[in-house]
Amino acid sequence: MKIHVDLDITPEEMRKLMGLPDVEAFQQQLLDDIRARMQAGAEGYDPLKLFQPYMASSLAGMDMMQKLFAAGLSGSTGGSGKGGDAE
Repeated sequence: MKIHVDLDITPEEMRKLMGLPDVEAFQQQLLDDIRARMQAGAEGYDPLKLFQPYMASSLAGMDMMQKLFAAGLSGSTGGSGKGGDAE
């Protein structure tokens, strides 16, 4: 059985339908903060230092995800070995 549903709604309406928060004000504040930092340090502009506070937690999350995948892959390859070949 297949059910196909087409929704013709805006992203804002979809957010409300899914119960997700409206983060537009937060995004605008973040962009204003980045713009102010760029203007303040235009001579010594270093994008890595600018985004470092925002990226620290996401990079830690990516590292954790990689370790999780590595643990899953090493566990699945070790357990599927010789059981079917020993006939």
